[in-house]
Amino acid sequence: MKYIYYPGCSLESTGISYDRSTRAVCRVLGLEMEDLEDWNCCGSTAYFAIDELLSLCFSGRNLALAEGQGGDLVAPCSACYTVLHKTNRYLKDYPDVRAKVGTALAAGGLSYHGGTKVRHLAEVILNDVGLEAIASRVQRNLHGLKVATYYGCQLVRPDVGFDHPEFPQSLGTLVEALGGEAVKFPLMSRCCGGGLIMSEEQIALGLLNKLLRSATDNGAQVMIAACPLCHLNLDAYQGKVNRKFGAQYNLPVLYFTQLIGLALGIDPQALGLDKNIIPATELLAAYV
Repeated sequence: MKYIYYPGCSLESTGISYDRSTRAVCRVLGLEMEDLEDWNCCGSTAYFAIDELLSLCFSGRNLALAEGQGGDLVAPCSACYTVLHKTNRYLKDYPDVRAKVGTALAAGGLSYHGGTKVRHLAEVILNDVGLEAIASRVQRNLHGLKVATYYGCQLVRPDVGFDHPEFPQSLGTLVEALGGEAVKFPLMSRCCGGGLIMSEEQIALGLLNKLLRSATDNGAQVMIAACPLCHLNLDAYQGKVNRKFGAQYNLPVLYFTQLIGLALGIDPQALGLDKNIIPATELLAAYV
């Protein structure tokens, strides 16, 4: 199973533990991830609102490079996944956009013919590997661990997601395949405020408070995320949320790949667990 791996900007900076755990887990699961050569920023969801055409050109270049390498383009970041997927759809559905982006690509010696399929890492692991195969490789059963599965607002939305947009279940079934317990988490597909944390911090903190309260009120010991922007928000800003709302959240937030890797017996440091801001060392001691 060979794929073209698109790390995006976050996985080479704030989301480095996502990159480490992704590569480690994929090796164990037999997923060959070949880095997209000479990739560039996806154009980001925020940039789409400033200059949509230029953003489409950024993403279009990545799609053209992936088409040249051959294979599905896999993005672990939900924001990158959304933008790349949207660009792919625009280039197929709107001839005028395709022509303008094509002119920009030609200036760089590239062309795109619509042959790239964009997929999220979670969907690849769940559908191409499958729960049965993952469960058969479990070395550390996560029995007793109560996990809140956070999808965020981009991974499962209509035309993009691979699960129900309001009541997704895929990450919950993954947790159970690892031996853990997926707790009730009604806000699992609500926005974390990732696009607002710099410009409208108070609004974003309010959204984070609702998510953390929903998870902890339902008994979660840990939360998993499938996006570096969501993870950063939920992991790094709990202190500010506590001060603003008088709360006492101390909920470890892991990437779903870190949880898989832990169950597969991969060394915690190789999974980047030492990079998390809210430490999970004590909680996960029984499984290491």
